[in-house]
Amino acid sequence: MRKVRTLGLLGTGVIGGGWAARALHCGIDVIAADVDPKMEEWIRETVEHAMPQLQALTAGVPMPAPGKLAFTLDAAAMAAQADFIQENVPERLELKLRVLESVSKVADPDVVISSSTSGFMPSELHTGISHPERVIVGHPFNPVYLCPLVEVVGNSQTSPEVKEAAAEFYRSIGMHVLTLRREVSGHLSDRLQESMWREILHMVNDDIASTSEIDESIVYGPGLRWAIMGMSQLYMLSAGQGGVEYFFKQFGPSVDWPWSHNTAPAVTREIIDRFAKGTADQVAGKSVREQEKIRDECMVAIQRVLAKYNMGAGKTLNEFEARIRAKAAV
Repeated sequence: MRKVRTLGLLGTGVIGGGWAARALHCGIDVIAADVDPKMEEWIRETVEHAMPQLQALTAGVPMPAPGKLAFTLDAAAMAAQADFIQENVPERLELKLRVLESVSKVADPDVVISSSTSGFMPSELHTGISHPERVIVGHPFNPVYLCPLVEVVGNSQTSPEVKEAAAEFYRSIGMHVLTLRREVSGHLSDRLQESMWREILHMVNDDIASTSEIDESIVYGPGLRWAIMGMSQLYMLSAGQGGVEYFFKQFGPSVDWPWSHNTAPAVTREIIDRFAKGTADQVAGKSVREQEKIRDECMVAIQRVLAKYNMGAGKTLNEFEARIRAKAAV
C-alpha cells in the first residue's frame, strides 16, 4: 500500500474536522470534500481551534511542518488525489454506500478507504464497491484530534495488507490502534457505551436522577479511573490480594440482581424535554466552542500526566513522540 502524504476526507462534520486537525498537525496534507460549501468555514474553524491543543499535547517534540488544507465540493477530485480516504458522512447506510461506491470507482486500487462509522460493519459497506478488499472501518472517538483510540475492523474480504496499512497510518498520526478480532455491530466501545446510555434513559424516564446527577455519578467516581485503567483491571484491583476468585465470590451474584435494564425505554417527548433542560442547565450558557476548549485543555493535561507513568493514552503519546523524534533524527 502507498505512503500517505495526502488524506482525503469524505464529509467534514465534527469527526471530519477532527481527522483534518490531527493529520495536518502531523505534516499530512488534507483534501476535504463535502456537498455543502458552508462546511469549508466549519472545518477551517475546527482546525484553528484544535491546533493550540495539539501543540500543547506534543510540546517539545520536533513535529514536521503542518500539512496544507484544501476544500472541494467534488468528491471525485478528492478521491483522485488522496493516498488514504476517511469517510465521515452521517450514519445512514444508503448514503454511505452511495458515496463510498462513487469514490471507490475513482481512487486507485491501492488507496485504503476507511469509514468512521460508529456501528456499521465492513460487510454492510462493501455493496457496489470497487475493490472491496481495501474498504475497512476506522472508528475514532470525539474529539478525534485528542482521543487516540481508533477501532480498525475488517472482515473475510479485507486484505491483511490493508488492515496493516491502515494501522500504520493511524499510528503515524499518534493513534492507538485496536484491531478487532472480527466484525460486530457497534464494534467494541460503542457497544459498551450503548449499555450505559440505555440505563441513563431509564433513570431519566423514571425520574430517578437528572442528567447532571447522572453525569456527577460518572465524573467524580468511575470516570475518574477509566482514563487510567479499564473496568476489568479496576474490578480485579478492587478485590485486593483476594484476586479473581475473591472478586467473583463477592460480586458474581450481582449479575442476576435487577439493578439495570437490558432494553431502552421508548424515547418519548418527555424524555427528550428532560434531557434538553438538564443539559442546558449543566452548561450554564457556555457555547459549544467554550465547552470544547475546557474539555480539550483538560484532556491535554490528563494525557501529559498519564505519559509520565506511561499508562493509558499517555503510553500512546509517548510512543508517538518517540516515532517523531526518530524520524526527525534521520
